[in-house]
Amino acid sequence: MEVATIAGQIDASPMNQFLAPDLVMVEMAEVGAERALRRTVPEVIVLSMLAGAFIAVGALFSTLIATGTSNEGLQRLLEGFGFSAGFFIVVLSGTLLFTEVNVEMPATLLRCGTRTLAGRVGRLWVLAAFGNLAGAFLVGWAVHIAQSYSPGFEELLAEIVDAKMRYREVGGAGGWFQAVLSGVLGNWLVGMAAFLAVMGRTIIGKYIPVLLTVSAFVAAGFMHSPANMAYFSLATPEGIGPGWGPALAWSIAPAALGNVLGAFFLVALPFWVVNTRRQSNATVETAAE
Repeated sequence: MEVATIAGQIDASPMNQFLAPDLVMVEMAEVGAERALRRTVPEVIVLSMLAGAFIAVGALFSTLIATGTSNEGLQRLLEGFGFSAGFFIVVLSGTLLFTEVNVEMPATLLRCGTRTLAGRVGRLWVLAAFGNLAGAFLVGWAVHIAQSYSPGFEELLAEIVDAKMRYREVGGAGGWFQAVLSGVLGNWLVGMAAFLAVMGRTIIGKYIPVLLTVSAFVAAGFMHSPANMAYFSLATPEGIGPGWGPALAWSIAPAALGNVLGAFFLVALPFWVVNTRRQSNATVETAAE
């Protein structure tokens, strides 16, 4: 009777609300392989455009709710909260965001590593980037045509865009290097947001780490290629900012390069190394037993 009671208590215990970290990369690799091998080009384009559109909505939301805030800390907190909403929609909808793909694709290559898969991964990477830009661009123009916001909104949007162009003032190779490094740090945090979202097994379990890591990224002012696309897509139709040429050269392109490097070296590779070593140790222990 006592044994049956204990067994019943064990069966009634709640399930884990998160996936073990060493299994997250496995799941991300499987999702990445499925996207690279089974998604057609039109499907990838549609999914990446939707992701860019959702990020543009997050950028719009972040600017709207932070407008008129005089306290810098509170302003950054509100911007982070608003922008995380766009990223979370991407996570739940299963659309293709360039910086999320930056973690999935290295995980896929590290785990699978076939030449055929590498070609498909490269195609997915490029299509995701251009699709994100197209989706954000269309939302920016739609908002410009449909809506009219306060001068305070435009002032804050101009301030955000100026911050994303700050490395042009440094200029030269040094300025571009700083922009790339900022992109590395940006996708370290955004990549961890994607990693932790996979770890979560419930809606709240996914949302809380996304909110915290994305808010930290926004507050720090790091570079994030889809975010830059989104803010420039909102600003350019309003005549705010330097235009698409300088934006691509000094904000979006270096951020994209940094995002790829950050996702690989600071997220995918470390967890893959740890996971591989753990699996090897488990194999040795099993053989010894």
